[in-house]
Amino acid sequence: MARLAGVHIPDNKKIEIALTYIYGIGPSLSRRILRDAGIDADRRTSELQPDELNKLKEKIEGHYKIEGELRRELLMNIKRLKDVGTWRGLRHMKRLPVRGQRTKTNTRTVRGNVRKTVTSGRKPPPSPT
Repeated sequence: MARLAGVHIPDNKKIEIALTYIYGIGPSLSRRILRDAGIDADRRTSELQPDELNKLKEKIEGHYKIEGELRRELLMNIKRLKDVGTWRGLRHMKRLPVRGQRTKTNTRTVRGNVRKTVTSGRKPPPSPT
């Protein structure tokens, strides 16, 4: 298995798809990286030469925020919203939807309002002893 940015990349997949296993790289960014590196997107990861893998590694680690650095940045952004006391920060603190979704009928489990389904409403008759 090839290893890029601290992540094992599957050998049996096309390199375009395999790069998406790295946190922060999606399909469109994967295509852009491969185009800049001059690597065919239809090749399998196992078919790549070590110098091509090194070229990919330099492109990814040098130009893009990925994995731990990106996760840390997202956490710091949320922490900043909480510290400032914005509405979005308060929603994050309460673990409620942040982007305007409705909460009357959705997100019941997040709010702690889990409703059990009722079958017929009648208790079963006592078993004879």
